[in-house]
Amino acid sequence: MASAPGSGMIGRMIEIEGLKKRYGAVEAVKDLTLTIGQGEIFGFIGPNGAGKTTTIRILATLMAPSAGLVRIDGLSLGKDVARIRPLIGYMPDTFGVYEEMLVLEYLEFFAAAYGIRGPKRAQVIDDVLQLTDLTSRRMAVIGDLSRGMQQRLGLARVLVHDPKVLLLDEPASGLDPRARIEIRELIRELGRMGKTILLSSHILPELGSLCTRIGIIEKGVLRFQGTLAEAVAKVGGEREVEVGIRGETSLAERVLAGSPGVKSVRQERGNLRVAVDASYDLAEIPLSLARQGMGTTLLKEREIDLEDVFLRMTQGSLA
Repeated sequence: MASAPGSGMIGRMIEIEGLKKRYGAVEAVKDLTLTIGQGEIFGFIGPNGAGKTTTIRILATLMAPSAGLVRIDGLSLGKDVARIRPLIGYMPDTFGVYEEMLVLEYLEFFAAAYGIRGPKRAQVIDDVLQLTDLTSRRMAVIGDLSRGMQQRLGLARVLVHDPKVLLLDEPASGLDPRARIEIRELIRELGRMGKTILLSSHILPELGSLCTRIGIIEKGVLRFQGTLAEAVAKVGGEREVEVGIRGETSLAERVLAGSPGVKSVRQERGNLRVAVDASYDLAEIPLSLARQGMGTTLLKEREIDLEDVFLRMTQGSLA
């Protein structure tokens, strides 16, 4: 299932300029400007209510913006909705499945809705079943499938018309670790096929390893867009150290919090996370604790990851 070459602006598949969405007095999306290139896997990150789903629904042509411009493959959302819709495959965070239908019947139904008929329909369904590793389940009742298999079936459904752009809202929501890995690898394969993918997720470590670029949104405002390396550089200027304590953890937290060069201290899984200035001498941590009769069982500097980036760039949490 190869995507046709883009007919719009070369290198740009999704373009958003000054996008706003209001619900009465509430502005859910505020002047959002974002560009996603052809073949990118773009991770959209933000807490609940940040504006991720609203933005995705606007891109899926299911919701009209209050203001702003949106182009997909060079086509304007305001003028070319009928031409845009065949380019899009949209999977919401929750989607209905007909639990009493067979997998094959379900895909045939949607293929028929897209006007795919005859031998081509059978070939398309075979292709998406193979791609999503559901070939052996083609005659299974949907209600008997695991949550992970139903998610893969949802992806198969949005692929039947071979869209150029995939809009995936929380595709790994509610999945166990193995199923999340399977979905992640499937998304990576779709990226290799040249699909442009916008996905939102709360599972930050997986986005960091999967996405070519990320966007961080909070309270309707896009705080950042770029690569993870660029995000790390932007929030740089401090380091984080994991410290294991031999002694009273609460006392150690107070001691370190009062030390020059220490910016913050928090407890996590029985250890301390200590943020320090870039020039801080890590030897000061065990020395400060030793003066209070405490020892260290662990002193390990951590690399900044996507979760750290999110927490430093925003005031909220993903919960």
